[in-house]
Amino acid sequence: MSNPLVKAAIRTKFVLTSREKASQMIRCNADAYLKIAEQLGVESSSKPVTVPPMIGVDPEMRGWSVFQIMEHNAIVNRSITSTVESLALGKEPSGASLINPKIDVLPKGLSGPEQVEIFHRSIDDYLTMVKTLPPLRGTGETPHPVFGSFDAHKWHCMFGFHLGLHLKQAEKVVSLIPR
Repeated sequence: MSNPLVKAAIRTKFVLTSREKASQMIRCNADAYLKIAEQLGVESSSKPVTVPPMIGVDPEMRGWSVFQIMEHNAIVNRSITSTVESLALGKEPSGASLINPKIDVLPKGLSGPEQVEIFHRSIDDYLTMVKTLPPLRGTGETPHPVFGSFDAHKWHCMFGFHLGLHLKQAEKVVSLIPR
């Protein structure tokens, strides 16, 4: 995404979003994923489907199944969890925070129904952890690969935003699966 107006709009949206509203968005998006996987069933959720080009979906991500999308999100969720916690506590991000956003976020193989629980746990663990943290705004910052430096609050907002981008992909996958 190279459009500076879009980047500015997203950053502004994050500034204007409350911590509570961002948490609600995360839960709402997570519930939508779980509903998709439940409605599709294991066989259809396992089937890779190539979607047309979409904002936020890199070319190497376009041929995924719903379970692969959930695996990707769980990986990113763990990274953002580590980043938010580190920044909010005044620590230097390390461990799961330090990933290569082009390689380390890709599914590791054939993703199956186990991804539903892994995804669900990544959401629950994050939302439980974030409730325990001091204020997220005005912390130290760490760079996002597209949108520039984020404090813990902007990373918190990014968690739900990222889920939303790939939720659109999952919904497109559903629409392309033959019934």
